[in-house]
Amino acid sequence: MEFLRPSTLVEALEARSAHPDGVPIMGGTDVMVELNFDKHRPSALIDLTRVPELTEWGWTATARVWAPVSPTPGSSSTCRAGRPRWPRPRGRWPPPDPQPGHGRRQPGRGLPAGEAHPPLLATDAEIELASVRGTRRVRARDFYLSFRTTALRPDELITAVLLPEAAGPQQFAKIGTRNAMVIAVTSFSLALDSERRAVGTGIGSAGPTPLRSEAAEEFLEGEFDWEDGRPLSEAVVRRFGELVASASRPIDDQRGTAEYRRHALSVMARRALSWSVTDYRKGSARCA
Repeated sequence: MEFLRPSTLVEALEARSAHPDGVPIMGGTDVMVELNFDKHRPSALIDLTRVPELTEWGWTATARVWAPVSPTPGSSSTCRAGRPRWPRPRGRWPPPDPQPGHGRRQPGRGLPAGEAHPPLLATDAEIELASVRGTRRVRARDFYLSFRTTALRPDELITAVLLPEAAGPQQFAKIGTRNAMVIAVTSFSLALDSERRAVGTGIGSAGPTPLRSEAAEEFLEGEFDWEDGRPLSEAVVRRFGELVASASRPIDDQRGTAEYRRHALSVMARRALSWSVTDYRKGSARCA
């Protein structure tokens, strides 16, 4: 097995092109587990920790915030973007340090339990993919194709995730078996966009891929008071939770049953909605 250490993005893309069956790493959490249990033995490991372009964050010309993430399936690093705040504070996010539990896991290989996936779906983020052939962008909702399969091509690296600036409250919730280093039993993300009057959802660890609940989004867009965020009826909140749960496709495994995951998603969706409505009312009052 070769071990390569490019120091620029150009060198990294060239190494990836020359070793399409190799595994780039930026921490290697999933990779080392597979190596230790002899489940996968790649021809090369491409260490990307020395590539400065993959360790920075900034803003695009269109005022969209971007944060670099794991450059390939199988790598693992810390996303430096914290949770968006609304109304927008002076300056731009992300803040220097991420808040615990938000934005720390990466898209990686598209594993359903990854914690970055639901927020990317809920906020309609774009994922930037690069190779020696050029650069392209794919919407998060088009990135996850099937179990452990994404739109990433063999010679590509993920070089950035582009996140729209928050135009409303955003929430992330997860349930796990312990507090530290926990893999989510299931997770959920919700984003309210006051400018587009749109709702975004993201479901993790409850299907073969990260999922959205389009039915829940459409339902809430029609029921929510976008003018001042008046409290929703209990029936509307309950129905939103039911629609989120019905969009999931969970299985029974060592971390939980399918029935429990559906129940947990319904509870998290209702709570995230209640928190978001409260934040929306506070934001509307401050903006007025």
